[in-house]
Order: sequence, then C-alpha cells, then structure tokens
Amino acid sequence: MGIAPSAVRLAARLLQEAGRAWALTGAGVSTPSGIPDFRGPQGLWRTHNPEEVSTLEGFQRDPRAFYAFWLWRFQAMRQAQPNPVHRFLAALEARGLLRGIITQNIDGLHQRAGSRRVLEVHGHVRSASCLSCRASYPMEWVAAEVERTGLARCGCGGLVKPDVVLFGEPVTPDFAVAQRELAEADLLFVLGTSLTVWPVAGLVPFAVSRGAQLLIANAEPTPYDAYADVLLRGDLVEAVSLLARALEVELA
Repeated sequence: MGIAPSAVRLAARLLQEAGRAWALTGAGVSTPSGIPDFRGPQGLWRTHNPEEVSTLEGFQRDPRAFYAFWLWRFQAMRQAQPNPVHRFLAALEARGLLRGIITQNIDGLHQRAGSRRVLEVHGHVRSASCLSCRASYPMEWVAAEVERTGLARCGCGGLVKPDVVLFGEPVTPDFAVAQRELAEADLLFVLGTSLTVWPVAGLVPFAVSRGAQLLIANAEPTPYDAYADVLLRGDLVEAVSLLARALEVELA
C-alpha cells in the first residue's frame, strides 16, 4: 500500500501554513545517496559492535581499529551526492517554508544540496581535532596520515579524532540552538530517523509540548508516531516526490 493521497495533501497544507517550521533529519535521508544507516535492516550495527568502533572509549583504546572501520566510510560520505530528499528540503527553505534543518547526519549533504541553515548536532566529517590540544586538521590530512601510519597524531602527540560525536561524548553546541528554535516553532517535520537516539529524540516531545505540529515521514514506525498530526509511512524519496508535486516544488 502506498502513501495515502489525503496524508500528502494534509502534510503539504501544514507546510504551507506554518510560519516557523523546522526539519529534523536522520540517516534515512542519506541512504538513497548510498550511505548506509545504523539501525535499519541493513544497518552497520547488524554486523559491527558500536562499542568497539563508535565510542570515545573505543577510539582511545584502539584508534587503529576505529580508523580501519570508519575512514573509508567518511571518504564515501564526502564523495556521495545529494538525493531528492536533500534537494526537497533545500527547496522548502528557499521558498521560505522551512527555517532550517536539525540533522543527526555527519555527511554534509544538506549543505551541498543548497540548504543554508543546518544545525549539525552530531558533528561532521569536514575536519578533525586533537584530543589533547584541540588543534584542528582537515580530513584530507587525517586520511593521508592514516594511509601512511594507520592512525593520525597531532604534532603534540595527541590522537586526532574526526569532529563527529561518538557515543560517550556530548552533542555539539548546535543542539542548544535547536532547542531554542524549537521552543518557538509551529511545525516540526521529521524525516528518516528512528527517533531512538537521545538527546536528539527528545526534541520531538519538546517541540510538541511547546505547541508545534508534527509531521513524520519515515519508512518504519517511531516511538513518537502517536504525537504526529500527519504520518507519511513509506519510502522517503516517494514521500518527498509526492509532497513536491503537491507544493509545486522542482527537485531537479
């Protein structure tokens, strides 16, 4: 069964009528670009232990294993191209229907699609920082060092970690900005996230408690579906294509 036309029409109307709408995006937004998610049927955590390759403790204990697992994935993210979901959200912002995007993704594809205001609550793969002195390095330098020695060390001797939030680390300062924005939002448009990772998942009940309407587009159920004013359950590219048609938004 496809996405109900009545749900698409209602979702389009909510987006048109909102004055302070924000989007919240997760890994499902980037899977059509060839970037695997973490918890889905083909997710990375089905075959790998996140405690070993995605925690701060794991990185500090065995940085070589961390880089062996992640570096080629980071490079694949940098080579991936935005898909229709990214382009749709950028078009909504350009039309004034969206204030910006709060994303759990680290791939930078929203910006490359043209989105101007993107709050990256889990960091990004554009750079890396020394855990000891906080010196910053471009990821190209990190990749070259890992290729040469198996890990990346700063001139001070400290380990250099990509500027992504690992389990055991606090979210970025963008999270506090997201909270301030959602305190005033009248619509939260959630796309491609299971809403199981905290504290980001808590932004949904927070926004709803402040009066925001909720639109959820996701392939699988989420813990907050009961809060939603509209659910678009199904393939995300199909969902945004239907919405784009209803809103007369060009995705090319």
